Amino acid sequence: MVQVDLITGFLGAGKTTFLRGYAAWWAGQGVKVCVLENDFGAVNVDAMLLQDLEAQGVELETISGGCDCDTHQRRMRTKLISMAMRGFERVIVEPSGIFDVDEFFDVLRDEPLDRWYQLGNVIAIVDALLPEELSPQAEYILASESAWAGSVLLSRCQLASEAQKQGAEAHLARALEACKCSRKFGPEEIIAKDWADLTTDDMARIAKCGFRQASCEKLRFDAHDAFTSAYFLELGLPRAQLEKNIPSLFTDPACGNVLRVKGFVEEDGRWYELNAAAAGLTAAPIPQGQQVLIVIGEGLDKARLEEDLRR
Repeated sequence: MVQVDLITGFLGAGKTTFLRGYAAWWAGQGVKVCVLENDFGAVNVDAMLLQDLEAQGVELETISGGCDCDTHQRRMRTKLISMAMRGFERVIVEPSGIFDVDEFFDVLRDEPLDRWYQLGNVIAIVDALLPEELSPQAEYILASESAWAGSVLLSRCQLASEAQKQGAEAHLARALEACKCSRKFGPEEIIAKDWADLTTDDMARIAKCGFRQASCEKLRFDAHDAFTSAYFLELGLPRAQLEKNIPSLFTDPACGNVLRVKGFVEEDGRWYELNAAAAGLTAAPIPQGQQVLIVIGEGLDKARLEEDLRR
């Protein structure tokens, strides 16, 4: 049976960054790998960030667009059925940061997928600079996306103090307890180190972390109503202006509760990927991109967002 790994984590936690190294590690072991990338919104920005994996023999499939749960499950089921015919040994699924993990397990248990696929690892990415307070919906997603994890990886450890890393672990524990989940993570199940320092032994350990069955008390809400996205196409703003103004979106209450900003900007014929959360912004070169900036959050005011970006 094909092993399926699930990489979970809230918006901006760093799932795509980890996935690039994880998929490349499996390909380096001679395993035929396919990545299934599911982004929140009509433009799959994260899929563009994984283009370099194709040169390492990793295939890439995508599901894009926010939609109702039934439609999304049909899309995922159809995609997995088509992938099952192509001889992959491992499929790595990176869902959006507002994904209902139960939806994934429901699909995997469906006939005929249950005859072709077997759950391998669930790896949860948690930001070491996790904000102290999140909305009830965000707290639930943080907990539910981590409940089944065999391993938790803290991201941005190189930027966090020991107190901040311990605070992120405590926050995760509180979120799990709040939704009446019995899952608790021992020290051996949490990796808190700079990802640049992950060794071959670390990757081998993560690659066999497995999963733990757990359940959370369901918080009933429509994620696509609770979390919205604002798209800005062809803004025409220079990179320096975007890097200067994007951080203010997270601190201006008139914009709404901004959780993630991502997209691309072109400068002097080169493309850069912009990725921002409340903890900070990065701009990294990328082979090709698209003139788009996407803001994801709660209660967003698109007009005010654009005003702040252009000021």
